[in-house]
Amino acid sequence: MAHERTFLAHGLARIAGAAALLLFASSNEALRAAQGPFAGLAGSWSGAGTVSLANGARESIRCRATYSVAAAGNNLQQSLRCASDSYNFELRSNVVAQSGSVSGTWSEITRNVGGNISGRANGDQIQVLVDSPSFSANLTLVTQGSRQSISIRSPGHEFSGATITLARK
Repeated sequence: MAHERTFLAHGLARIAGAAALLLFASSNEALRAAQGPFAGLAGSWSGAGTVSLANGARESIRCRATYSVAAAGNNLQQSLRCASDSYNFELRSNVVAQSGSVSGTWSEITRNVGGNISGRANGDQIQVLVDSPSFSANLTLVTQGSRQSISIRSPGHEFSGATITLARK
């Protein structure tokens, strides 16, 4: 009888521990959601990728990104610099997220062009349209822990796209 009570007590302790762990994990997920979609981006990132040009050329590029994120995780300042042997770009943006919508401004420093950003943030993915009178592109950013992938598509322009993978420094 005492053995059964000990076994039952250990079983209940394990169930209580598992429930506490599940509650803790759920509250962390809720906390991240409450912090805003940019909370996990803060800091410096670096990596490499491929840039595609309108003439069909594809080149390897090296990239660095820096994200400054406001405490609530809803405001972001981004700087993304990429370079290959014959092509480079430097993208800067200031964006705000509110209720899943993302909006803001961007500029590409090396070509002196800029415009607006609009789109959505959902979980670990941000999808936006980067637009100006002379240039537009679809940009998708997916962050999973300390790894990030960026896809930029802009058919019909000198720069037709890029695929970049970054890791947190």
